[in-house]
Amino acid sequence: MKDGAPKLTVDASDLAVTIVVTSWHKEITEALLAGAERALQAAGNEVYSIVRVPGAFELPLAAKWAADDGAEAIIALGVVIRGGTPHFEYVCDAATSGLTRVALDTEVPIGFGLLTVDTEAQALDRAGLPGSSEDKGAEAVEAAVSMALLRR
Repeated sequence: MKDGAPKLTVDASDLAVTIVVTSWHKEITEALLAGAERALQAAGNEVYSIVRVPGAFELPLAAKWAADDGAEAIIALGVVIRGGTPHFEYVCDAATSGLTRVALDTEVPIGFGLLTVDTEAQALDRAGLPGSSEDKGAEAVEAAVSMALLRR
């Protein structure tokens, strides 16, 4: 994995965790989900919820519902790949702003595992697949769980 990302050791054994994952770009999102699940299990959490949403725009509302339902940490996973229209900017801004708002309004940490990339190759390199240089699913878990433990 890349040198810039810290490797956090966390104990998520008694945390209520919800993973919210998008449906677009299935190979990438399934890899992000697998990385998140590996990280949760390595942190001692075998019981967590998985919620699937259509796309990145829907992540904030699903995260809000998870917080309202008692999640102590939320992991938001997905990918938006730049295209030839302004759609990329609108969706990335809406998802990022929405997730930030949910975290601030609910005080429930959200691990940001939404890849916003120029190419599919960049997403695959961050998805935690064999040969990927990064595992953003695992990093999102480590960040959210660290913040949930800090909150305690």
